[in-house]
Amino acid sequence: MSIILGIDPGSRLTGYGVIEKQGRNFTYLGSGCIKTLSAGDNHPQRLQIIFAGVTELILQFKPDMFAIEQVFMGVNPGGALKLGQARGAAIVGATNNGIEVAEYSARQIKQAVVGNGAADKSQVQHMVKNILKLAAIPQADAADALAVAICHAHSYDSLIKMAGQAKKTVRGRLR
Repeated sequence: MSIILGIDPGSRLTGYGVIEKQGRNFTYLGSGCIKTLSAGDNHPQRLQIIFAGVTELILQFKPDMFAIEQVFMGVNPGGALKLGQARGAAIVGATNNGIEVAEYSARQIKQAVVGNGAADKSQVQHMVKNILKLAAIPQADAADALAVAICHAHSYDSLIKMAGQAKKTVRGRLR
């Protein structure tokens, strides 16, 4: 059993999603957004709100794993820089609590959840709803964060399987 906290970073809204994975089954534990709109244009205060929010989520849900979406370099370098700083605030929240951080690109996340690395937001929301057996489609940022957590669960399982296969191969060669 593992509890995974997924983060979709943003300087105004940082989505979060928490799932529990037991075997092949997922259980939805919670999701939502850390809202920094009250900070106005004060970017350092926004980063502090993100850090405090992530820390609070860790204390509340006690995750074993933490996964976050990587920065996508778009047209606006200033926006990418602010997004990177928001990611940094969230990552420090995790590492200060002794949780290892995993990072995934948007393409990896969409591929893991939808099966198509070029999927749009509505497809991700729909698949998250189905995978977690939710009554309604989650808000976009929360759905993206839940998708990050689901992606990590799948990736972690794949790494464990590969490690097991490598161990069997090594044992076979040593005999």
